[in-house]
Amino acid sequence: MSYIEYYNLKEQPFTNTVDTKFYYNSAQHSEALLRLKYAINTMKGLAVLVGGIGTGKTTLARRMLDELSDREFESALLVIIHSNITPEWLLKKILTQLGVEDIPEEKTELLGRLVNCLMEIHEKGKKTVVLIDEAQMLQTKDLMEEFRGLLNIETGGNKLITFILFGMPELDDSLSLDEPLKQRIAMRYKLQSFEESTTEEYIKFRLKIAGSNSELFTKDAMEAVHSYSHGIPRLINTICDNALLEGFLRKKQKIDANIIKEVVNDLGLTNNRPKGEK
Repeated sequence: MSYIEYYNLKEQPFTNTVDTKFYYNSAQHSEALLRLKYAINTMKGLAVLVGGIGTGKTTLARRMLDELSDREFESALLVIIHSNITPEWLLKKILTQLGVEDIPEEKTELLGRLVNCLMEIHEKGKKTVVLIDEAQMLQTKDLMEEFRGLLNIETGGNKLITFILFGMPELDDSLSLDEPLKQRIAMRYKLQSFEESTTEEYIKFRLKIAGSNSELFTKDAMEAVHSYSHGIPRLINTICDNALLEGFLRKKQKIDANIIKEVVNDLGLTNNRPKGEK
């Protein structure tokens, strides 16, 4: 038996893998989506969403991709996993994600193929949107200049491609490498960590999605989770997942603050100790 069966759940409620089923549409996430969708619908060219580690940027990017209708948009999601990226790599990746085959090697040919692709999409009455996650890994002036050049691709005064960049606050430093590009940011939004009430709602939401029919965390337990996680969703998940395991091992029907404190200590998160606590 695992804690899933013990607590009558259907699945793990606090896994940190991206699953849009567990997407929690907090007030700020809802506002972020609305703003980003506005930038996309009006083809503003460049929008930026930044947030600290674990604040839900990747989940939001996946949610946005899921909500872009295939009838209206030709969309793609690029995830940057390292900083050793060239403009040629970027162009090839965009073309591949847009379904182009026989990708050329030379940059001039890559640009020509991309322009033709964007024109074809436009003539079909659709809009091209490229979401880029972990965009703070794009760290060279050459890349920023490439983005600026791509934003110049227009027809009849309308931009043919819109980029939505998701990244940590260091993304601002990368964008500053090319001041003309930075000035083209049409919309910028910053995700903050949750307030205490939102943390509690988030915990209850994920438990409900996972099949819980009861309050598994006491009020003081949820307060402790918020204090130690500082309202960062990834840390909330880690603490709550370990707390459920600990509760199962101890055959506890509910998770209280004492279990949260012990789990936090085991996880080495004591540096996150709430203010005033020894």
